[in-house]
Amino acid sequence: MGIVEEAHNVKVLGSGSRFIVLAHGFGTDQSVWKHLVPHLLNDDFRVLLYDNMGAGTTNPDYFDFDRYSTLQGYAYDLLAILEELQVRSCIFVGHSVSGMIGTIASISRPDLFSKLIAVSASPRYLNDVDYFGGFEQEDLDQLFDAMAANYKAWCSGWAPMAIGGDMESVAVQEFSRTLFNMRPDIALSVLQTIFQSDMRQVLSLVTVPCHIIQSKKDLAVPVVVAEYLHQHVGGESIVEVMSTEGHLPQLSSPDIVVPVLLRHICHDIAA
Repeated sequence: MGIVEEAHNVKVLGSGSRFIVLAHGFGTDQSVWKHLVPHLLNDDFRVLLYDNMGAGTTNPDYFDFDRYSTLQGYAYDLLAILEELQVRSCIFVGHSVSGMIGTIASISRPDLFSKLIAVSASPRYLNDVDYFGGFEQEDLDQLFDAMAANYKAWCSGWAPMAIGGDMESVAVQEFSRTLFNMRPDIALSVLQTIFQSDMRQVLSLVTVPCHIIQSKKDLAVPVVVAEYLHQHVGGESIVEVMSTEGHLPQLSSPDIVVPVLLRHICHDIAA
């Protein structure tokens, strides 16, 4: 196993000829895809799972605060993983921030991506003139202050809000577990990078077909953001708004999300 593979806990499952890369969002790790993976283990696909640096499953000593002060650092990691495993082309499924990470990586190396599937992704979380991202700067400052003051208490509040369920739900407990696993200072830095990012200017540079999938109700990403992505990416794109609620629908509503993802994985936009 190479250094990059080991650092990101890379797993490759299945023996098919087509690579599917599954990338997770903030506060989770590759386990967030546990409901989807069994459906992909067939003769067609080879599934590549990895953890973003900073996830609780990665070595915190490897986290470089400068490198990961922009999403570009994560995009470089993704490209390094594909290079080390000699992946020539893949279908990329990115949840939340990884939707944008895959988008950035595809601009540098469009040849490596046959399709981008972005789940609950946003190019900008802050509201702006003629743009609704869902948050004002004061909202984010309060959120960061709460994280810094008492990370565990913040996690206990954030998990049910993000999932859209109560603390007793299995999905909330699962998200709480992976949130708690992050080192608090790293978690704060990662979330600041994500929430203060603005990828709107690069969307027109995307040439890879994009499938944009969104919950109808999502604390972190208003449904209008999915339409914004659809209108502004440079290549072909389609949007599907699911009847789900919450920012991690693959955990909270797998019965709805898994069939949707399988359909998008298996069908091209033109089909």
